[in-house]
This record gives sequence, C-alpha cells and structure tokens, in this order.
Amino acid sequence: MPNEVRKNSPKSPRILIVDDDAGQRSLLNSFLRGQGFDTQPVESGERALEVLRGGGFDMMISDVRMPGLSGLETLRLVRVEHPVLPVLLVTAYADIREAVGAMRDGAVNYLAKPIDLDELLANVRQATGIAKSTPLKFAANQKLPENVVATSALMQSVFHDAALIAPSDSRVLITGESGCGKEVLADVIHAWSLRAAGPLVKVNCAAIPETLLETELFGHEKGSFTGASAQRIGRFETAEGGTIFLDEIADMSPPLQAKLLRVTQSGSFSRVGSSVELKTNARILAATNHNLEERVRAGKFREDLFYRLNVVELNIPPLRERVEDILPLANQFITEFSQGKSRLSSGAAACLSRYAWPGNVRELRNSMERAALLSRGEVILPEHLPSRVRGEAGTPPIMDTHETHGLEEIERAAILQALREHQHNRTETAKALGISRRALLYKLQRYREQGFEVDPR
Repeated sequence: MPNEVRKNSPKSPRILIVDDDAGQRSLLNSFLRGQGFDTQPVESGERALEVLRGGGFDMMISDVRMPGLSGLETLRLVRVEHPVLPVLLVTAYADIREAVGAMRDGAVNYLAKPIDLDELLANVRQATGIAKSTPLKFAANQKLPENVVATSALMQSVFHDAALIAPSDSRVLITGESGCGKEVLADVIHAWSLRAAGPLVKVNCAAIPETLLETELFGHEKGSFTGASAQRIGRFETAEGGTIFLDEIADMSPPLQAKLLRVTQSGSFSRVGSSVELKTNARILAATNHNLEERVRAGKFREDLFYRLNVVELNIPPLRERVEDILPLANQFITEFSQGKSRLSSGAAACLSRYAWPGNVRELRNSMERAALLSRGEVILPEHLPSRVRGEAGTPPIMDTHETHGLEEIERAAILQALREHQHNRTETAKALGISRRALLYKLQRYREQGFEVDPR
C-alpha cells in the first residue's frame, strides 16, 4: 500500500535517513532528532527498501553515491511502491547534474555537500508540513568555556551550529584564515560531544615533516625503518574513544591522503611496517586556512577525501568582520598577561577597534602580550601598541569604515539579487557569482544575522 504523507498527524514526522557514511548518518540523525523529528538511519538503498515496506514514514533523505544501490536507483524503486513519499537527495558537486535529472524521477529537491543545516531543515519542514515559523532549536544546556569569546552575532552563530553537530559522530571541516581560532572551536566541539570524557588528540600536519607524519598518525613497528628501535603507538590509536584534530590538513601529501581516506571510509589502518589491520572509532575534526575546493580542482587534494572530511563545514569569520569581539578578546588577553593589573585606555581601545587585524586573534593576542609588558601593569596607552596597530606611516592601513561599508552594500545587493534569480538554490547561485558555495553560505549567514531575507518565503 502506498506510503502517504501524514501532514496533519499529531506525532512527530518520521524520516528515513539513507547513507553508507556513518558520519553523515550520525549528523542527519542527531540534527533532525534535535529538531523534534523521529528518525531511522540505515546504511544502504537495499536496507531502505526493506524498512519502507513496513510503512509509517513521512520522508526519505538519501545520499546519491552509495555502494550497491545508488541513491538514484533507490529513488526509482521507491517510486514504484511509494509514489507520493517525499525524497530529498544529498549529493556532491560532481553529482549535481544527475541530481537535477533525478527531480524528474520524483525527488522533491537535492542538497549539495557540505550540508547547510538551515537549508536542510527548511526542505524537511516543507516536505513534512511543519510550519516554517517554527524556530530552529539549539542545545539550551551548552555553555561556552570561560576563555571563549563570542560577543558578535557571527561567532554566536558559529557556536550555535557547533552545539547542533557536537553530539553526533560526524566529521567536521573547520575553515578560516590563519590565527582566527580554529583550534579553539575544535576544543569546544569535543567538550560538547558525547566523547568529552575521551581524549582530544591534536596533530598539526604542517608542523611535522612528511617523512614522519605517517608514523605520527598511524604508529610503526620496531625495525620497520632505520631508527625504529621500538614500537610506536600512533595518534589514531591514542584518540580511541575520543576525537582527533587534524590541523592544516591541506598540507598532507597525496600518499598520506590515500591512507587517511581509508580511515574515514572504514576506520581501518596499519602501523608502518605491519600488515595487521587495526581499527579506530576516533571522531575526525579537520581544519585548514586554504580553500580545499580550489585544491581539489587543481589536483592537489583528493576529491573523495574532501567530501569524506567535509560532512559539515564550520567557517570562522576573520576578526576584521566581527569587530564586536576585538575589545572583549583584548581585555581577556590583558587580564591573562598582567594578572588583572593593566587596563585599556580609550585611545588604545580606539586603535584596536580600527585596525584590520590581518593576523586575526593570534596577532591580537601577541599585541596584548607586548602591551601588558610595556605598560608594566598600568594603563595601556597607544604607544604601548605595535606601530602597525597605531596606524603609523609605512604600516598596513587601518580600516576605512565608510569605504568598507559601501563595498559591502554593493556586494550584498548583488548576492541577494543572484539568490532570488536562482530561486534560492545555493549551488547555482554560487556558480553564477563565480564564488565557492562555502563562501556563499558564510555570506548568507552573515546577512541573516543582519536581518536580511535570505531564505525562500
């Protein structure tokens, strides 16, 4: 009997999640359950068809690329027995043309990876008849650590998303300029996760020589190479039951990328010099200050690994775009370096607020350490700041507020116009604008926080 959509049912809509990637299943399951939906995750199209025969589902969300039955094949078979069941496809960039074609086979829509949670929720609510006005639910019990500053709406939005995805086991790609706080965000995600009692193991892939990074990550056996005088346990084994944070992931060599891909696909790896297969259930958080999409197109980063790591992406805005965070961060650093003895003068505060901070939070921290030392525990004056922060001749200019605002208004108008012309399809809008989808999602989030309409009515 056909599966009917129970739009007026008092029960929570029931959603079938189909994906062979455990991290993606975990993300969708955790997020939608947190929004009040009843979910059931399965690992294959074959299993999905079995479960659907039991009835009672209001919607199906399926990945496109899966071993066995693909998402498109599953969709066509579902349409035979369940002709009116809403089906939402999740797809990588390379699958977009196929996904658009699948709309003719009965898919209600498709989402491009990495998934935009707001876009996902809007599609699910529309398909299941849940009112659009129902607010997005956040984890009310999550509290930022005392050393984390998120005064600006942009950073509050980042940590709201972190609270939503932290309870899942999904892999997360943290992006942003150097020095903006990617490691701090990784700390918070681990602290808010169900793995908080387990280890958080950090590896800076750019700081370890390529010849040593493999043994650092996966370990080695005694005698496996010259100098290997004893067995070494790698970071993935150390992170068992917890989280491993891979910083500067873009600097990893192609051979190591292949080994990391195997870990993301099956949780399997071998120590250097051993054929014994080991398993890890460590959650992977990765970070980069490079545009991985561009590196994929240039052949410098594996496309399959990119999509495995980028189940969900969190982008940290540069400090110059979240001016409200500058003085709270500065005061926090001053307290740390002067034991609460120093304080900012109004002149120094004005310099800090106007400066563009190309080095982001790391540069601000270093500047406050210098100022605390020079002020000797007294009031921090402009002359205690680096000359570049004071805006002296021969140094990078401070931000021209009027010019910056004018350019931002022109850019915002162009982006919102393109969004409307493409019926709010983020992927097509990004292609038309000639920017990455990641950059577009970040800008739309910023406009949403400023009160502009960026979602379909």
